[in-house]
Amino acid sequence: MRCDRTTAWAALRGHFEAHGRDFDLREAFARDAGRFSSLSFEAPEVFADLSKNHLDIATLRFLLDLARECGLEAQRDAMFAGAAINTTEDRAVLHTALRAPRGGSRKEHAAKASPFNDEVHGVLDAMLAWAETVRDSAASGIRHIVNIGIGGSDLGPQMVVPALDAFVHPGLQFHFVSNVDGHDITPVLRRLKPAETLFIVASKTFTTQETMANAHLARAWFEAEGGTDVARHFVATTTNVQAAAEFGITTTFGFWDWVGGRFSLWSAIGLPIAIAIGADHFRELLAGAYAMDRHFVDTPLASNVPALLGLLDVWYRNFHGATSRSVAPYHQGLRRLPAYLQQLEMESNGKRVDRDGELLPYATSPVVWGEPGTNGQHAYFQMLHQGTGAIPVEFILVRRPTFGSAGLNADLTDRLERQQTMLLANGLAQSQALMRGKTTEQALADAAPTASTQLDSAILARHRTFPGNRPSTTLLLDRLTPRSLGALIALYEHRVFTSGAIWGINSFDQWGVELGKALCKDLLPRLTAVEVDNADLDGSTAGLIARLRA
Repeated sequence: MRCDRTTAWAALRGHFEAHGRDFDLREAFARDAGRFSSLSFEAPEVFADLSKNHLDIATLRFLLDLARECGLEAQRDAMFAGAAINTTEDRAVLHTALRAPRGGSRKEHAAKASPFNDEVHGVLDAMLAWAETVRDSAASGIRHIVNIGIGGSDLGPQMVVPALDAFVHPGLQFHFVSNVDGHDITPVLRRLKPAETLFIVASKTFTTQETMANAHLARAWFEAEGGTDVARHFVATTTNVQAAAEFGITTTFGFWDWVGGRFSLWSAIGLPIAIAIGADHFRELLAGAYAMDRHFVDTPLASNVPALLGLLDVWYRNFHGATSRSVAPYHQGLRRLPAYLQQLEMESNGKRVDRDGELLPYATSPVVWGEPGTNGQHAYFQMLHQGTGAIPVEFILVRRPTFGSAGLNADLTDRLERQQTMLLANGLAQSQALMRGKTTEQALADAAPTASTQLDSAILARHRTFPGNRPSTTLLLDRLTPRSLGALIALYEHRVFTSGAIWGINSFDQWGVELGKALCKDLLPRLTAVEVDNADLDGSTAGLIARLRA
């Protein structure tokens, strides 16, 4: 049942009006000494502290009632069983099958079986074996890997490879080209030699406009620079083997129509990841995701971390009116995680109709944005602390570093360890400051006028007042490894599924991407034709085309 038509939704609305609207985190911690313990949860590789959020045990009960009345568990089980839950495209949604262990369909209960197990492991084994031949750089001569893709064929690998830098082959450099803007690919090509370069063309259909434009440009550069044997230096992750062969590619690794682009890094789209970290570590990445899959399936909702986070997103979006959520990973390796999550969440849940095509009377996906800490502190955290609206923030802390101090002397190693402690202290301090704030009275005590200002103490104190009571979640990992990163990504996937299931939308199509692509095909020749009639266009588009052609 759609959320707004449930009894639980009305009850949750009443609870919000009575207790949620004026919830104060500082008072909540003062009242309940065990708040941290009761609102912190363990999942594989991830510890989640929800205690600095605008909720209590009573709120959780209302949210869990909503999940049950919306049939979250049944919807989850249907996805794992391979039902065609992507109704507008009549497709199953089985990215979870990509990380199920070999033989999972025979070892597990039928209701939890992983479809396509043999086919998945056949492609996985072939891909990983081929990746190992590339990693044998002495034999292959390859030094540079260039992944050409866009959207899900780019964002996943581009996020994972730098995140796992400590595990990346030291003799290989990785480059990611996605934008059709030539300013993306030309700086990459400038650093390469054809004989040392492998291009991966990542496109399920081998027709994606931006990807194919860049792939053809890369091949033209390769041949112009004296490169020979396109078949050796170009590989494709695609299901269109014939088109790849016509391009000159003979090595291809495919995947299935039940693998959505933004959920595809576990598939052949993960080839650059496999080359970067090797077969064993790639299997660890899958194992971490699979452990989170089992947590999502087997753990009761009351302690199910992805489900709780998804419900929390509904609570903020539909009851507190939060239009966005900031993600602040306190690990430089996760610098591309916010961009990855933007596609995962906003392409999945940026919908305005339910599964039956009815217009929704409530909001869906928030805007997801962020930067790594501590960089974000010196950029947008001013707004988080003193802006006019409260924006939920998600802190991701990693307890132990993986920067690898081999070859460094003891003094430098010690300095790196101290900087890691400084990084963690900053993350903890920001979440504490968002919650605690600073009263005008406290600011007044600190606001003695200085020679640099004409303001009196009272006015200066108002500038230095922090409202506090601003919510945040902290996700804590012990180390950033292939296994923990796999678990973290899968947690976000299931969280997005949860909120989409509550909202009653199809989280697995992306028709909003298509209209602009179709119109581009019409506009492109108007920019290059000798003569063109733009009378059928709106005045703005026609005027811009005329100016661009001038």
